Amino acid sequence: MKKLDKYIIGKYLGTFLFTVLIFSLITLIVDFSEKVEEFIQKPTTVQEIILDYYTTFLIYINGILFPLYALVAVIFFTSRLASNSEIISVLNAGVSFRRLLLPYLMAAGAIATVHFVGNHFLIPMGNKTRIDFENKYIVTDHKRTIDKDIHMFITPNDKIYVRFYQVQDTTMRDIRLEHFENNQLTELTKATNAKFLGYPNKWELKNYEIRTFNDMQETLIFGKGKKIDTTFNLVPEDFVRFHNQKEMMTTPELYDFIDGEIQRGIGNTQIYDIEIYRRSADPVSIIILTLIGVAVAARKVRGGMGLHLAMGIGIGAIFIFLSRFTQTFAMSESLPAVLGVWLPNIIFGIIAAYLISKAQK
Repeated sequence: MKKLDKYIIGKYLGTFLFTVLIFSLITLIVDFSEKVEEFIQKPTTVQEIILDYYTTFLIYINGILFPLYALVAVIFFTSRLASNSEIISVLNAGVSFRRLLLPYLMAAGAIATVHFVGNHFLIPMGNKTRIDFENKYIVTDHKRTIDKDIHMFITPNDKIYVRFYQVQDTTMRDIRLEHFENNQLTELTKATNAKFLGYPNKWELKNYEIRTFNDMQETLIFGKGKKIDTTFNLVPEDFVRFHNQKEMMTTPELYDFIDGEIQRGIGNTQIYDIEIYRRSADPVSIIILTLIGVAVAARKVRGGMGLHLAMGIGIGAIFIFLSRFTQTFAMSESLPAVLGVWLPNIIFGIIAAYLISKAQK
């Protein structure tokens, strides 16, 4: 590694960490001013606020903004190098612009690697603590209930339909249980009511009807006005979905959750697919925005750092807007999940290639 590489890498990482620190302080002050009344009114402790909430909150919010931090840091220190004619001196010394990009890419690659590991594992683990704190002290409506027209597989061979579910008394109304063997319906159970009796998976059926099928033979058990206790693979938690649930799961846990949802046939998993793709796309954004930042800030212009920073903030704002825009389309299934997440990187990757080709040589 040449002295030039060490110099640029040191400048990049130092400016990046300084940017993280400044934005973290601003975020901390703004968030604390909004939530200080909640902290005072609720029975929370200083230790919980600092360790359980703000430590993990800052990791979470900085993880989201890492690409923007990288862009601002690159433009900030590269613009200073350009204004001091250091970039011109390097190029006049025979160093090509592509060679000049190498230390930028090395530093961006290191940050992207940290971000990749954080997105897939560390940040979700911290989010569990943060979201538990928010649900306990800040957010009151933190979950939603699937309460009508529910279809799901409770085992690979058993399917249930529930017309209504009442969370207050854990009661299902108008249920239909179907059991299949070799893709043939062998048993059908209907009931007007089913009440949860306790774990493991105990339910009480009322006004039930059980039909069994054996080739051309049919057996009927009719229990009008009667009750029967039974068990099947369903508990009240299966009807509950927490807000920000995807943020609390590491990527392996997300894959397992998606497989479980697919097996049960519950709705679509688009929002969880988008989250997995986003965790891999954001680190790549750091590298792309680094290239754009170098191409924009390496040229010495009238207006200097102020103009470069304005351009950088504008590029970052457009990138974030485009990312949210395409992800919204992906959530509505107007775009495939992978395309909705990666399209901004593709577009800005093309822009980066063009800017690098036109950069000062």
